[in-house]
Amino acid sequence: MKVIEAQEYSVEIGPLEESSFVELLQTYREHKLIILVDENTHDCCLEYLLTSFEELERAEIILLPVGEENKVMEVCFQVWQAFTEYGFSRKDLVINVGGGVVTDMGGFIASIFKRGMNFINIPTTLLGMVDASMGGKTGIDMDQYKNQLGTFCHPQKIYIDTKLLETLPAEEIFNGYAEMLKHALIRDKNLWNQIKTIHSEEELIQEEVIHASVKIKTDIIELDPKEGGLRKILNFGHTIGHALESYFLDKTPISHGHAVALGMCAESFISWKQNRISKEEFLEIEQTITSSFPMITLEADDVQKVIEFMYQDKKNESGKILCSLLNGIGNCDYNISISEKESGDALFHLSLLAGRAN
Repeated sequence: MKVIEAQEYSVEIGPLEESSFVELLQTYREHKLIILVDENTHDCCLEYLLTSFEELERAEIILLPVGEENKVMEVCFQVWQAFTEYGFSRKDLVINVGGGVVTDMGGFIASIFKRGMNFINIPTTLLGMVDASMGGKTGIDMDQYKNQLGTFCHPQKIYIDTKLLETLPAEEIFNGYAEMLKHALIRDKNLWNQIKTIHSEEELIQEEVIHASVKIKTDIIELDPKEGGLRKILNFGHTIGHALESYFLDKTPISHGHAVALGMCAESFISWKQNRISKEEFLEIEQTITSSFPMITLEADDVQKVIEFMYQDKKNESGKILCSLLNGIGNCDYNISISEKESGDALFHLSLLAGRAN
């Protein structure tokens, strides 16, 4: 069992039966337990939890609809109404079991109800394990804009059990790979060299690799919990990535991991054009990303609409698009202003890559 202790929470990586989960449940024996799941985790993971942990037999199960398009206030209101009908108090425990949508929304729901309930996260996707479930950011979307509403609120505990990944398709595993690549690119060149050639799900879900990625994020968050400065480097790939994810939401949606991979490729292109990384480093990053993630084709009108979404990014100030860009592999700068032309050129470059693949 690997344990990462942070100031406000801890992360345990290993079999759930060997973790502190049972002891934690015992501390709530006088209070109610609420499990939030979506339809996928309800079908694939819930039975394992209910049959393995007797204390969970008395938990109320609340089912969330699947998908980013349902990470909205209307669904939150329905859950809060259910909380009220069940008579939940702020002393009860919310257990979020699922991927990034469930932990983002579940954390937000818990942090708002009666001014804050305790909650824990049990991520069931690789992306959730290495990124979405930790950091204290909760949030929901509004009008296609990613995470426009949210709070900073840490879970009590995060339990990472790779057994829960057994039912995931390969595409979902590689969504998590995108965030692992990001952590390496912004902070750890040695980890980058270790994982840049990984192409199998078995290698990606090793506890040692997950631990290394999680440690990078938790260390950064400890230094800057409210995103006043350094923590912004965790947004590398997300300025363009979130805009692409928002743009495609009402078309053919792309996953968050895929969007971040595209965003990292585009923002690495800008990093190169701004002489922050060498051409060799850029080509190495590009080759790594394109070998695992399909590129997309954008027309001129599409590019302008994606840029419009970029203007809604939470990191922006004074009407400028602010981005986190690489300063060599393993280092990253934040609050870098990028122009519409730079953004457009990077997006057109993605289309060029898609054309080459065809």
